[in-house]
Amino acid sequence: MSKWTETIPLDASRRDLNGPLRGARNATMLKVLGAPRAHYTQQCQDPTNPDLIELVVREDVGPFKVKGLRPAVETLRTILAEVKVDQPEIYGLLGHVGMLCCRYVRNSTSAISNHSWGTAIDLTIDGVLDKRGDGRAQRGLLAIHPIFNKHGFYWGAAFPTEDAMHFEASDQLIRDWHGTGRLIAGPAHANSADAGDGVVEFGDRGPEVVEVQRRLAQAISGEIDADGIFGAATRASVMEFQRRNGLTIDGIVGDATLALLRRSTPDPA
Repeated sequence: MSKWTETIPLDASRRDLNGPLRGARNATMLKVLGAPRAHYTQQCQDPTNPDLIELVVREDVGPFKVKGLRPAVETLRTILAEVKVDQPEIYGLLGHVGMLCCRYVRNSTSAISNHSWGTAIDLTIDGVLDKRGDGRAQRGLLAIHPIFNKHGFYWGAAFPTEDAMHFEASDQLIRDWHGTGRLIAGPAHANSADAGDGVVEFGDRGPEVVEVQRRLAQAISGEIDADGIFGAATRASVMEFQRRNGLTIDGIVGDATLALLRRSTPDPA
């Protein structure tokens, strides 16, 4: 087994590994590209949205072929060309276990995986898949993640449940593709409103959701699992907080709700 498959423990600083990049939000993906299909499970299914299907390509990106969203595949090819130059030994060991896969995020029944739009990929090194949720990352993934970040891809090692095998087009990159006309998914979505950087809502996941969950637990004395996934229970807690404080009861953590939530609770540990 290669030294590049050895795993290294990650500490709390893993949450900052992506710098300013943010994982692509469900709200952004849905407003820009539409729903890949009507129903999801934990199993891979094909997209049924014809506008999205038009953007899906199957192409060689260097060490392997992938099937995914065209601009994601094109960017991945650029990333891997740079990996080949900077880390040729790792490049020669790279494989993957899928890019386009319409399903929920693992262990969720609300958050749609970004694999559903073909903008994420799970990598293997020397045929070995990094174990999700063990707080460790393969040495090879640690070595190449800065190249992915450089080109706007977010590394899943920073997710609330560590997922070091996973790389995805960041929220910022999706917005850039949309703004420059690289995502043309049909008239229903061409003029969609922007999702809003400061909004946290149903289907989102990440450190912003963890903060909201921890503050809600303090603010309404609720037993809220800070799992980083904005599901039905979190939305109900947001609505209760909004009801108690005379805010618009929409279950969305916009600027006003977040500001009041932060003012009324100490910083969560």
